[in-house]
Amino acid sequence: MTALALAGLGKSYDGVETIRGIDLEVAAGEFVVLVGSSGCGKSTVLRMIAGLEDVSAGTIRIGDRDVTYAPAAARGVAMVFQSYALYPHMTVRENLSFGLRNMRMPRAQITAQVAHAADILELGELLDRLPNQLSGGQRQRVAIGRAIVRDPTIFLFDEPLSNLDTDLRVRMRHELARLHKRLGSTMIYVTHDQVEAMTLADRLVVLDRGRISQVGTPLDIYERPDNVFTAGFIGSPRINLLDALVIERRGDEALLEIAGGIRFAMPCGGVRAGDRVTIGLRPEHLGTDPDAGIAFPLTVEAVEALGHSTFIYAHLDQAGEFRAKLDGHHAVPVPGMLTLYADPGRILLFDAAGQAIPPTTR
Repeated sequence: MTALALAGLGKSYDGVETIRGIDLEVAAGEFVVLVGSSGCGKSTVLRMIAGLEDVSAGTIRIGDRDVTYAPAAARGVAMVFQSYALYPHMTVRENLSFGLRNMRMPRAQITAQVAHAADILELGELLDRLPNQLSGGQRQRVAIGRAIVRDPTIFLFDEPLSNLDTDLRVRMRHELARLHKRLGSTMIYVTHDQVEAMTLADRLVVLDRGRISQVGTPLDIYERPDNVFTAGFIGSPRINLLDALVIERRGDEALLEIAGGIRFAMPCGGVRAGDRVTIGLRPEHLGTDPDAGIAFPLTVEAVEALGHSTFIYAHLDQAGEFRAKLDGHHAVPVPGMLTLYADPGRILLFDAAGQAIPPTTR
């Protein structure tokens, strides 16, 4: 069953189009994450779904209802914002029940729904405290609780963890994942944080300048990006993107040359001798084994030794900056020379327009 359907969704401000033709269907019970760089339009899309922004083009359907022009209160959604937006003079109990009281819900039902939310979020011992007596994580749980008590059709989250410190963000991320599993509700979540996106999502929606760049599972998008933008945005450290020239075809393979004279053959279709392409090589797909394939002679400029892994920031002659991530600790000279190796089968290939070129084999 489809919980949400966006068709040709668009938004313009003073004649300037910021959201362009968004088409998306979200299944009931799915956790979908909208991700993209700052200003790409992800929060605007969320606010249009919530009814907090007018729609300039297209339609929004929640279940079998067209809610494109319906008021926010009639949409059956609940939104959790980046700021906690708690009433400072009200206790946790009063904050949780405030919206229900405004809806004239019977007192017994309000009590039951507040108790249910408090149980799910482990807020029972905090119900009589004021917001200034709570930690950041506790305040965020109260904000989520205000959404739960409304029993919405869809939960909307607009970067709810961005104000928390790193350790608390990790814990709250796990709590959100458990909450989704326990409630089985449809959730749409906006973030610019790749870790949040990759770990929480059933499906990712990558946005680029108001358009959908790619939709898919986190693993599909990581391993098979549709274009250079998605390849460059998903993954940390950032993927290495290098200009290359197709020297010749060899059956199902093509012989490529990177600036600096590095040549290698890889399986690919749809290219001809003389084509300019872009290769993508993720930093974690490099290693120290010479049998792996392509050799990359690097000039090391900086190293981050984290114990469990080593990040290398280097320069590849005539090709520009280059990044590598090695498992474990490695003694790397800084500055110095280092040769790393990569399997051609792990390389991604994009045409001159930045679109993925599929391999003929893998």
